[in-house]
Amino acid sequence: MNRTSTSHWPSFALLLPTLLLLPGITECNATCPTTDAEGNVVSVECISCSVSPAPACAERVWNLPAGDTCTPQSQPLFPNGTPCDDGSISGVCIAGTCMESLSCEFATFQATQTCLGAANSAWQSCYASTGGPCADDDPGIAEALSDLDGLVRASCADADFNGLTVDALVGRLQTSCSSEAASLASRSFGGPQGAVWANADSSDRACVLSAHQTTATLLDDILTINNNCLASGSCDPLSAESTVESLVVQAEAEVAAACPALQSVLALQPADYVTRAHHQADCVLATSNQDTTPLDISCGPSRIASIPARGQYVQIVLDGQEWGTKCGDGSPYAFQLWLPPQGQPLDRVLIGMQGGGVCIFGTDCEPAWNNNPGLFEALSDQAPTGGIMSTNPSVSDFANWPKVFLPYCTQDVFGGGGATQVFPNFSVERYGAVNTRAAVEYVRNLLWLLLDQESVDGYRPDQMVAAFGGWSAGGFGTIYNYHWMLDDLQWPNTTGFPDAGLALDSGDPVFSLRNLAPALLGLWNATRSLPPYCFDWDCVVGPDLYAATAPRLKAVPNQQLLILTNQNDGVQVNTTYFPSTAAWINEMRSSVCDTRDLNGIHYYLTSNTSSVHVVSTGSLWSQSVDGEVMADWVWNAVVGAPEVVVDRMEEGSFVQAFPGVAPFPCAVAP
Repeated sequence: MNRTSTSHWPSFALLLPTLLLLPGITECNATCPTTDAEGNVVSVECISCSVSPAPACAERVWNLPAGDTCTPQSQPLFPNGTPCDDGSISGVCIAGTCMESLSCEFATFQATQTCLGAANSAWQSCYASTGGPCADDDPGIAEALSDLDGLVRASCADADFNGLTVDALVGRLQTSCSSEAASLASRSFGGPQGAVWANADSSDRACVLSAHQTTATLLDDILTINNNCLASGSCDPLSAESTVESLVVQAEAEVAAACPALQSVLALQPADYVTRAHHQADCVLATSNQDTTPLDISCGPSRIASIPARGQYVQIVLDGQEWGTKCGDGSPYAFQLWLPPQGQPLDRVLIGMQGGGVCIFGTDCEPAWNNNPGLFEALSDQAPTGGIMSTNPSVSDFANWPKVFLPYCTQDVFGGGGATQVFPNFSVERYGAVNTRAAVEYVRNLLWLLLDQESVDGYRPDQMVAAFGGWSAGGFGTIYNYHWMLDDLQWPNTTGFPDAGLALDSGDPVFSLRNLAPALLGLWNATRSLPPYCFDWDCVVGPDLYAATAPRLKAVPNQQLLILTNQNDGVQVNTTYFPSTAAWINEMRSSVCDTRDLNGIHYYLTSNTSSVHVVSTGSLWSQSVDGEVMADWVWNAVVGAPEVVVDRMEEGSFVQAFPGVAPFPCAVAP
């Protein structure tokens, strides 16, 4: 049996009567015809059916279609936050009753929680009644956001909340409401495009609807407990935590019982699915409360103990117990962070993932383990300083952006979801995706803290601009983790730039990406790291994943993949098991032509006939293809003119240089 959510205004449970007890909305079974000037019956005047005066915040006369019955649900209420005076109280309307004006402290978290509940209900209704995702102008979501706006403006003045203006505060809370609801819907229905729902049978649809409802209720319940605790003035964090954990366990059981096929439908076990919703609740709590002390939550500025120095790279070592991270040899995961000097923007971020090959079986992992142990630890890795990662403005327009360098220490192309692969003489921890997401969340929490301190708008995920990419194995990691940046981190203005990681399939009957997929996804627990709209074996192959991702791109201009590579790359030839350079070039050219017109998929291919592996951190960064320098092309695609990106590729002399290479099967520059 599903749990039911508590009131949308839970912290005011002692102050607010339930809707069913409000005066003036007692159900009556009579219909009350009324007529227009010409005598035509046009409506029902429900006030005549009331047994007591209507509440101060309700319309005294409201109309229904003729013949309809007056019910408690038929009475329209003024929006939350509307000024009111019922003769005894001068305040604002809340849930249809006139209450004394709320403090800003109470109004922010109550308005956000109520809005989120309404938005989650709207998403449920959209899928159940229309068969697809909510439109951008969905009236249910729009009303929820409007109610939030009214209540916050009625209760808050400029600087009441972390020094923010009321406009900035409303924008912050509305963003939290809409983006968290959209994130839960994406996880449940197969991305913002609803890919799972579109292809699901009735049983699977019932499954995901039930899972979504259970976690929406869980979100509301967790917020109720924690908001009440913070509002009480004597918050017992251990008691709140214990209650929340009980609800989480209960929700996991409910999802497992109602949706036993969740793993096959959404690639997530019930525990994963519910845990991610729990994390969302913590992010909402951190957004809508100025101070979450003494609660220990998984999201927000409270997780930052110290601020790194600016203008230099600083190594951040993540506590494995706190973040769930580890490198291949079991050592702590660490990454490099460069914060720009004071005065430079903090809401633009460059994130790059290190390369370093891959090992799958004992035959390739054991030599790497014995001969190059640095591949399995991150403490000694340093960030690249050339090309796109340069801090010199004459080299890179990204020079003064905060930079995050994510070392590669798991040999799982940043896809490992937390698993130990055991070999006869050693074991490799496959935590690539776990490490990536924990490091980026750490950076998010830090920038949240700094932006709240330094920016007039504070931290706004919808205003963050990010370039998220990587080199070689990091290029693979880019395409496998890009959806998480958009849907879970909720940075919609993120551009992906996989460099030298095309993830092409060689077609080899044994050693090809498609045939190795069971090992990649199963042994590394990597399925849970892939998007909810593409997680079968084909989804480890770049062009297949591009095709599945394209329908959800370009919701904003920045949402796109900028795929970079040289047309001759011996490392990609060898690591993806192609029989020859010519075979790889032909497959690369064919896949480019097959996918270049997909929504949000763009290519920049350099034309060196010599083998070049990784193009954005070396000298090719400043070279031109088809009349445009790579540095300019990437910058314009990310921030300059992301709405208009022109692919850059040339035929070059590859046909002459490599016997067996065919021309591009589509039109490119000479």
